[in-house]
Amino acid sequence: MGSLDGKAVLVTGAGRGIGREEARLLAAEGAHVVVNDLDTDQAKAVVDEITAAGGTALADGEDVSTWPGAEAAVGRVVAELGRLDVLVNNAGIIRDAMSFSITEEQWDAVVQVHLKGHLAPSHFAGRHWRERSKAGHSHQRGRIVNTVSESGLYGLAGQVNYATAKAGIASMTIVLARELAKYGVTVNAIAPRARTRMTETVLGSLTPEPGAFDEWDPANVAPVVAWLAGDGTDAITGQVLVVFGDKVHLMNGWDRCGRIDNDRRRWTVEDLSGRVDELFGDRPTGLPVTGFGE
Repeated sequence: MGSLDGKAVLVTGAGRGIGREEARLLAAEGAHVVVNDLDTDQAKAVVDEITAAGGTALADGEDVSTWPGAEAAVGRVVAELGRLDVLVNNAGIIRDAMSFSITEEQWDAVVQVHLKGHLAPSHFAGRHWRERSKAGHSHQRGRIVNTVSESGLYGLAGQVNYATAKAGIASMTIVLARELAKYGVTVNAIAPRARTRMTETVLGSLTPEPGAFDEWDPANVAPVVAWLAGDGTDAITGQVLVVFGDKVHLMNGWDRCGRIDNDRRRWTVEDLSGRVDELFGDRPTGLPVTGFGE
């Protein structure tokens, strides 16, 4: 018995890397998985891996960063499997550039694949769950697991398009969690650190010693997704988890950490300049080189 026996699952961008590992583990846990990827040969290869291991999977080549493609992908899951239980939004690309040299195409491509590629499938999945709820399926437990990045949480230089899109998905996760809660749906996000095709130029040399734990292995991410997709996480929603190796970090978003008030008088520039130390206290007024932590 697996934790996801009989669940109908759609994983986008699942032909390689993290998505592939997610699809494989979800299937190993008993889910019927639709492996979505624009590279249909890769999607079929993952399906073959899953079926060879005794699992159930179908390949899908729709472009989920378009409204019609997302509708078709979600619709296929419902048509083939009778319903959709879990949506894992994983598809992504990078087109790194500094803000002063980025092209419009680099901006548009990344924003579309990430932001629209998360919202469009979520839109059609949400419609499906809303309709099922209205039809009396009160026992349903829909799940969305989004994919963000620490680049979006901390703002890495050279990734203004990617970081902006990923930060938007973090906010989208909270909005979707609020909107879909009444229909029995939870929405969470992971921010994975792993060796993938997107990061191989940076992480390609980070391989472990023989027999040592490989903290950069994308397979490390999949169990967290399978856990969030299961029935035991009904109370967990609107959360962002950083996943790295054997570590899972719960992130806390934007919190107020300092305050000054002006006794019911409009501020002046001089007032603000004179109270910087009170507002910031011991906190730095500038940014660290990176935001990554252990």
